[in-house]
Amino acid sequence: MAGRFFDEWQVGDKIVHDIRRTVTETDNLLFTVMTHNTQPLHLDVEAAKASEFGQILVNGTFTFALMIGLSITDTTLGTLIANLGYDKLVHPKPVAIGDTLRGTTEVVELKLSKSRPNAGIVTFGHELLNQRDEVVVKCLRMAMLKKREG
Repeated sequence: MAGRFFDEWQVGDKIVHDIRRTVTETDNLLFTVMTHNTQPLHLDVEAAKASEFGQILVNGTFTFALMIGLSITDTTLGTLIANLGYDKLVHPKPVAIGDTLRGTTEVVELKLSKSRPNAGIVTFGHELLNQRDEVVVKCLRMAMLKKREG
């Protein structure tokens, strides 16, 4: 499914995204270094072993970005004007290297744009789950989408 126009969504629409992703050590290392995140829990095996988690944990901003990325094809590909913001971002469970993650999206609010007659704002509730069906990250995303022409 490609992205949908604003007027093709209804509150309560839910999508289980088909693409899943197993997180690798390389994913975590590259993202962590690329963003200058010096948290030892993401980079230092010995420090991570000594933590309450006993292992390297995957950078939370990577899991957030992955959650949004996995949703794009099904939600806003080709119809997005702008992402307006994110709200209520939480990480209820940590992600470990080797976890396989999958996403779901639900439409929680729709409203017409006050500034653009050809657009509307969709609030998506995104969740990313691991192979044990535990939610590892979730948030609300507000996206301005084109209306279907005609």
